[in-house]
Amino acid sequence: MNTNGRSIRPGRRVLLRGAALGAAAPLTPAAASADSPAPAARSGGGSSEVTYRWLGTSGWRVDLGAAGKRAGRHRTVLVDPYVTRFPTGLFSGAFDPATRLRTDKPLVRRHAGTPEVICVTHTHWDHLNDVPFLARATGARVIGTETTYHVLRSFGVDAAQLCVVKGGEVLDFDGYVVEVASSRHSRNAAYSYFAPGTLNAPPATAPRTVADLPEGDTLAFKVTPDGAPSALFMGASDFDERSFAGLAPDLAMIAVASAESTYRYVPRLLAALGRPGVVVPVHWDDFERPLSEPPRADGTALDDFVARVRAASPASRLVVPDYETAYGADLRPRRPTP
Repeated sequence: MNTNGRSIRPGRRVLLRGAALGAAAPLTPAAASADSPAPAARSGGGSSEVTYRWLGTSGWRVDLGAAGKRAGRHRTVLVDPYVTRFPTGLFSGAFDPATRLRTDKPLVRRHAGTPEVICVTHTHWDHLNDVPFLARATGARVIGTETTYHVLRSFGVDAAQLCVVKGGEVLDFDGYVVEVASSRHSRNAAYSYFAPGTLNAPPATAPRTVADLPEGDTLAFKVTPDGAPSALFMGASDFDERSFAGLAPDLAMIAVASAESTYRYVPRLLAALGRPGVVVPVHWDDFERPLSEPPRADGTALDDFVARVRAASPASRLVVPDYETAYGADLRPRRPTP
């Protein structure tokens, strides 16, 4: 990235690593402690109360409740919000690329809320499917590739809501910064992946099936709220090592690989990211099961991923997320409100 991990404006952001995030011991939901101290926020008039909710796959809802001078201002950022989770046969061995796209609108609104910004890592259905509805219904700004732009235009999303990025952009949203990094899509055992390709114009008709949505290049996003740790969001299990070098996120939401095609994926990735204080595996769940059921591994080697993280970055704290838990700024579960 162009910034090479440098702070955006000296004194405005705070980078919290290592012990401040409780990196000394691995953490899973069952072992989490809500009593552990949170990182200290930047002094002054604008720290954020941050809540993370995993939406399954690589999806996240980030709620920012401003403190200080902006107290009472609530904002939501979404990453890859795929909530409808319809069956395609992918996990039963009978994948049907002609499966029709569909959105459960009440369910999506219940989980996604009213976002201000939606970040889309790439244009496959398990990342983009619910975004056209959300963008039209809420007026949220969508950040994504040119392919994402053209697909959303075909669904009737206003061009004024769409922000095309390639990687290297640093976007200031007054309370948080979004940095964009060029990334790469996961590789299967044949060193390929489903539905490659890009668009340089809107399709003649809006996509109707999962095969109508090409990958369209892949991005990663680093979100840094004022006075809180930074979080990197990946949507696929490969990466551009040179673009990731210097990002140095405090929290890293990392896609679990389902094949061995990418050379030393975990150690290379963690080294490029500076061995984050907290590592959160994502995109390991069966995303054709509803969010009302507990996550079930989709065939990716989650246990192997966890072992490799521990070997490559033993000081990192591991958090295996679930759908029910609301996590704080340091990815420890928040205490439920009485």
